[in-house]
This record gives sequence, structure tokens and C-alpha cells, in this order.
Amino acid sequence: MLNEIGTVKPIHEGSHLFHEGDDANEIYLIKSGQIQISKLTADGKELLLRVCNSGDIVGELILFSDNATYFLSAEIIYSGEVIMLNKERIEKELLSNPSLALEFMKWEADHMRKFQTKIRDLLLNGKKGALYSTLIRLSNSYGVIHPKGILINMAFTNRELARFCAATRESINRMLSQLKKWDVISIEKDGRILIKNSKFLRDEIGCEYCSIDICNIN
Repeated sequence: MLNEIGTVKPIHEGSHLFHEGDDANEIYLIKSGQIQISKLTADGKELLLRVCNSGDIVGELILFSDNATYFLSAEIIYSGEVIMLNKERIEKELLSNPSLALEFMKWEADHMRKFQTKIRDLLLNGKKGALYSTLIRLSNSYGVIHPKGILINMAFTNRELARFCAATRESINRMLSQLKKWDVISIEKDGRILIKNSKFLRDEIGCEYCSIDICNIN
């Protein structure tokens, strides 16, 4: 149904779908490509909250808000297409279509649980906890079985990892170096991270072993 009422829009790598504070009149369903959702902190740091792929919805926080503006920014990492959904149109559909409203509420509840666990790790365990939980979430989203552990099958720079933690690149460098010294991780030549001891990471943050549906990078 969302495909039927929306308009297809191409998206291009390096641009933004929307910026924090922009007037908000649409939400977006991703058909292809990849989009990162981020928030600027009070001290000017960027906190990367989600990495969204095909089938994900972005911009949904504006629904049923008067004079809505986007709370977050959406940067396009890989080109593709989105389905642009008018805010007023989707609100009317949600009010008149109980099945759609129920599915949206279930999706929103799952999304809120993911967000709460990310904020919990950052607040309770600081930058270290944020990094460790990010590595676990990345392994759940992109991990493949490796003879020595779990390989995160996508390369992330230290700067990108720092954005997930609202930390500096230098502090991430130090923490990754310590993890390598303890033989918890290793880094492949192409930049991919191999997690050799995921139990160590989970024990350090008091992991509750949530399902992968909740504990992922989206």
C-alpha cells in the first residue's frame, strides 16, 4: 500500500535526504541504497544512530506533529531510490486503515526498543560501552562466520565508528588498539573487523542477549 500511495525518488551518494531542523512534509521508504541517520549533540559532535537499508522507513518521527521539522539528519551513503510519502496522506491512511496502523505501531515499538538499548549502552557504560555494543550490533547486522570468530563483512573507518559513539577518532583508536592487544579483535588488511571474543564484549557491557531483531545497527 505504501508503494501505491508514494512517489519514487532517486537518491545520490554524498547528498542528504533531509537535515535536522528542515521543515518536514514527507517520510521515506527505502527501496534501494543505504542511508545513515544522525543527530548533532549539544557540543557539536555527531551521533550516528542508524544505518538504514532497503525496506526501512526514515523520517517517521514527524507524523501527527504540527509545524513538523526533522529531528535527525539523513545522509545518503549508497545511491538508490526511496518512496516519498506525503505526511498528511500517510496520517489519513493510518487513521482510516486499522491494519496499517497496527503494523506501523508494531514497527515503531521495535524501533523504540532498539533506540533505548543504544542510549542505555552509551549512558551506563560511556564511550567504551558504546563502542563495544556497536561492534556487537555490527556483527549481528553484517557478521559472517569465520574460523577465528565473527567477521564484520563491511569496512568501517575509525571516524565512522566514532560517530556511532559520539566520540573522537583518537579515543576510538586507543580502545581498538587495546582490544587488539587483548586479542579480542583483529583488523583485516581491507579494514574489516574480526571479533575473536564476542563474549568479552558482551560481559563488559552487561549484555542482555536481546534478539538480533533488536540488537542490530538499524
